[in-house]
Amino acid sequence: MCRDTSSTSLVIMFYFLSAILGAICFSRAVGLNSTSELDNPFVYVWPLPAEFAYGDKTLSVDPDLLLTVDGCGGKSVIIREAFERYRAIIFKHTSGISIRKLRGRSKYDVSGLRIIVHSDSETLQLGVDESYSLSVSGNDGRSIIGEATIEANTVYGALHGLETFSQLCSFNYETKTVQVYKAPWYVKDEPRFPYRGLLLDTSRHYLPMEVIKQVIESMSYAKLNVLHWHIIDEESFPLEVPTFPNLWRGAYTKLERYTVEDAYEIVNFAKNRGINVMAEIDVPGHAESWGAGYPDLWPSLTCREPLDVSKNFTFDVVSGILTDMRKIFPFELFHLGGDEVHTDCWTSTPHVQQWLKDQNMTAKDAYQYFVLKAQEIAISKGWTPVNWEETFNTFASNLNPRTVVHNWLGGGVCPKAVAKGFRCIFSNQGVWYLDHLDVPWDEVYGAEPLEGINGVTEQELVLGGEVCMWAETADTSNVQQTIWPRAAAAAERLWSKRELTSVHNATATVLPRFHYFRCLLTRRGVQAAPVTNMYARSPPTGPGSCYEQ
Repeated sequence: MCRDTSSTSLVIMFYFLSAILGAICFSRAVGLNSTSELDNPFVYVWPLPAEFAYGDKTLSVDPDLLLTVDGCGGKSVIIREAFERYRAIIFKHTSGISIRKLRGRSKYDVSGLRIIVHSDSETLQLGVDESYSLSVSGNDGRSIIGEATIEANTVYGALHGLETFSQLCSFNYETKTVQVYKAPWYVKDEPRFPYRGLLLDTSRHYLPMEVIKQVIESMSYAKLNVLHWHIIDEESFPLEVPTFPNLWRGAYTKLERYTVEDAYEIVNFAKNRGINVMAEIDVPGHAESWGAGYPDLWPSLTCREPLDVSKNFTFDVVSGILTDMRKIFPFELFHLGGDEVHTDCWTSTPHVQQWLKDQNMTAKDAYQYFVLKAQEIAISKGWTPVNWEETFNTFASNLNPRTVVHNWLGGGVCPKAVAKGFRCIFSNQGVWYLDHLDVPWDEVYGAEPLEGINGVTEQELVLGGEVCMWAETADTSNVQQTIWPRAAAAAERLWSKRELTSVHNATATVLPRFHYFRCLLTRRGVQAAPVTNMYARSPPTGPGSCYEQ
């Protein structure tokens, strides 16, 4: 285990703390503004940091910006690759050419970026330390000469620091240089919730690998940290499962599939951006596609859903899938679905009907039996089960106490779940289902995961929330426009302090910043739809500025 005892780290910490104290004590003298002065002028960082102070100077940033990484995490490949990605974003217009040096002027205010990472662990799990501090100050005799500094306990906090730094950098088209306005900047930041998710549905419409990667990349810009990969559903089964190789016969076509290697690639791509991947198999209800490869999983050829609860083979397949997926998905949470289970096929199919009679079970009992048995299998593989809220609503007292309840049907579920000691994820469909195109950005922004939960102990059981991109009407042609920018509204709710993100007069206080972030996404190549259209993902209604649409 590495112990970070470098003198460089201590010196940097000293300078950073001195700068923060100076900002607090002498803000009027040096023109610094604190977090209490959000409205005028606006702070165009999204999501809003927990604590920050800024000044009134403009600093130039060298396109030959040099990276120095110190601390136990100094050898991190994740950090170095991220720096190259962000350098390409920040200096997109300069193509790496130092304009000032070409003109014979070599002095820049910021010529280096120092990143200090105290831990050499790159384990990414729920609750990993994502905090960071950021200092951007020029050579004024009191600051570190010509450097910006990011300090974090883990590489994942450092990644967030890089994102914030990149948002502070703007290209000046007149001087053709990258500049940081309102400097010096001092930021101390951490997320409000540990789980900040986006569900991506690749069953209703297959999404190519590159599109999934584009979504993951864009998630990192908003500091979202969980991709809930709804890979499989009743419509299609696109994933390779080596233990049961016929399952992906349920794919739409042979060209619309994900190999094991594809899934590994997605997980690693996401990890390098600080994002966990939570996979889902939605059982027993949303699983008709499984029977394309193994018809015995259907209650009958004419009644295909839910999965046949009466056969041991059904649970052998569930176990085989989870065994294979455990090798791919290291995240501690695994989603087992459990929603919208209509049991008519069980009560109308003779052999299942007989099994229910032999077991002295009703169809409702069999639903509970299936969910609990699937949970036992997942737990035996080292996973914590996540289930949609119907399981809690139907048999809360019998759920495994480790269950994470995933709200979706409406409000008031998380308060009930945490009152019984369960952890909860908030995804109220009325506000955080992105396929509901008539939900405006401010309603997404105003949704509060802790609504109705007042006790500190109960609040801590709310892991966070997730916006859901169900894909019945979304594919490669429009998925990004449907996700963005509204997903960013939820992202700030999940990251930023509640007291800093008031929904009162949001049109005046939040909308200008939200416009700015939408335009930042488009500048980075993300097809984010206009903010204020009546229906999400609609094109502009006429000519105009990105910052006003």
